[in-house]
Amino acid sequence: MKGTIGVTTENIFPVIKKFLYSDHEIFLRELVSNAVDATQKLRTLSSFGEYNGELSDMNVTVSIDSGEGTLTVSDHGIGMTADDIEKYINQIAFSGAEEFLEKYKDSANAIIGHFGLGFYSAFMVARKVEIRSLSYKEGAQAVKWSCDGSPEFTMEPTEKSTRGTDIVLYIDDDNRQFLEASRIEGLLRKYCRFLPVPVIFGKEQEWKDGKMTDTDRDRIINITEPAWTKKPADLTDKDYLAFYRELYPGQDDPLFWIHLNVDYPFTLTGILFFPKIHNNLEVTRNRIQLYCNQVYVTDSVEGVVPEFMMLLQGVIDSPDIPLNVSRSYLQSDTAVKKISSYITKKVASRLDEIFRNDRPGFEQKWDDIKIFIEYGMLTDEKFCEAAMKFCLLRDTDGKYFTLEEYRTLIEPSQTDREGNVVYLYATDPTAQYNYIRSANDAGYSVIVMDGQLDPHFVGLLEQKIEKSRFVRVDSDVVTNLIPKADKAAVDLSDTRRNILTTMFDSQLPEVDNARFLVTFEAMGATAAPVVITQNEYMRRMKEMAAIQPGMNFYGQMPDSYSLAVNTDHPLIRKISEEAGASLDARIEPLEKQINDDNARITALRGDNATDKEKAEADELVKAVDNTRSEQTTIIAGYASECPVVRQLIDLALLGNGLLRGAELSRFISRSVELL
Repeated sequence: MKGTIGVTTENIFPVIKKFLYSDHEIFLRELVSNAVDATQKLRTLSSFGEYNGELSDMNVTVSIDSGEGTLTVSDHGIGMTADDIEKYINQIAFSGAEEFLEKYKDSANAIIGHFGLGFYSAFMVARKVEIRSLSYKEGAQAVKWSCDGSPEFTMEPTEKSTRGTDIVLYIDDDNRQFLEASRIEGLLRKYCRFLPVPVIFGKEQEWKDGKMTDTDRDRIINITEPAWTKKPADLTDKDYLAFYRELYPGQDDPLFWIHLNVDYPFTLTGILFFPKIHNNLEVTRNRIQLYCNQVYVTDSVEGVVPEFMMLLQGVIDSPDIPLNVSRSYLQSDTAVKKISSYITKKVASRLDEIFRNDRPGFEQKWDDIKIFIEYGMLTDEKFCEAAMKFCLLRDTDGKYFTLEEYRTLIEPSQTDREGNVVYLYATDPTAQYNYIRSANDAGYSVIVMDGQLDPHFVGLLEQKIEKSRFVRVDSDVVTNLIPKADKAAVDLSDTRRNILTTMFDSQLPEVDNARFLVTFEAMGATAAPVVITQNEYMRRMKEMAAIQPGMNFYGQMPDSYSLAVNTDHPLIRKISEEAGASLDARIEPLEKQINDDNARITALRGDNATDKEKAEADELVKAVDNTRSEQTTIIAGYASECPVVRQLIDLALLGNGLLRGAELSRFISRSVELL
């Protein structure tokens, strides 16, 4: 018998080759999946008593004949009669070519899946395809179908002794790679690794006579009952760990896992593992594998699971997600969105359960899972709501608290005069040790926020926790971190303030990408004489800019620091008194001159100022600048002869890791001289 395949396009095969070329390896998945379906259908018929024959050899075999240039997929399933082939192979429901190409040009999988073209994917790699099949039906005649890639086919009776179907692909010259055993084994392990029917490819090997030699045992390349298909009650921790090692050989064991199992309003099974994430945000795609009835679909699961769960690893299997889908389908399908919501809810519920049932173990794992939970809270509102119960904060003593517990702890001592509870935090407990110690001495608790996402997470917590502020412990002097009343006044005259400001400012070394503002604080006689702090808002913006596109403006700005001089400290008092004794007599007249000139400038620049008055004002502005310059030169000259000023500045810089290179070397030499 000869005939023409029933399609409305003139020739389907060039279309298949052209638009499926980038995904041509999926032909093997399609053919093996069809063979598994045929095998499963026979099992079903047997269970209902509609087939009473033997069910031996219920497996699928893939074989290569390099000499003949063929790849064969064989099964012992229900087989096909000539009528079956006519119905399922020869008649392809197919839309017009133009509409077809336009609608599905971007998705090879969609072409195959939408039109039931799984079998025809064979023509992506084969110049000729043969079907040799014997139906399970009693008295059936074996049939051979052949097609060379044109719409014409031949079909004729043939001899076949065993039930089932052989699909024989005569591989074309452009695809000889699919006659290589290593290539086919790799594809079978990728796409068919967990199929429910044994898939045989070649023979088991053993070491014999100095080389690997085939045995007479078939090599089964798949696990027919993977862990996710079993009930959680039937699995031990060892079973889960063994499955994880099968999926991800060579990786550290996971921290814990979640077994998904739901049958309404959709069917979903799977196991998601929490891997140990190192101290960076490893948002690596292709961690979670998507299956449909144990057939591998994709490892691009965006849309199936929320973005933050890309940090997880594992398997999701759902027959409600078609085997052949496009990414746009996954992102828009209602069922997929429900699955995504369910997974979010299930993961949050599981974390809460672990926290409640084994808090010590949860705390032990917290530093490893913190980035995952923070990422989820930042990107998924529903997860955030659930996670507020089990999200932990760790203080500098290594103790863990829930958000509610910590607020209860610090509220009595860390509430500012406006009623805000102030959360003090450190990003580097070692580098910020002195600031932490000062806060602790003042009766304050400090938490550690040293994660990559913490600059963003701090902002989220400020939104979620009512009447709260998060302040880094080195962002101000300790007396200003939690303002509770009017702070102590600084006892300095204008002249003395001017002298000290210029002295410290003139002795500041050049620090790359940094600017300093000299300020004065009355911090008490026992506090440090000079403290360097960094503005909370600007620093937080720069940290966020480092990991968030679109904030380059902040990232390019120099770091802004305050050099806070403690006017209560004996050393600062001594410096101030000695400077006053040497400089007051010279500086005060200059200051009086500046004030007088500024007053005159203001008077001259009235609304009705004449050109002459404006010119006089401009000359006075120049005079003021010259007087200020003279004043600065006098004070800076004095400061350069006062090494203790530079020493105090360098000590503060050293405590913040800002003293490096030549400046550090000079500090060491000066320290020796002062000693």
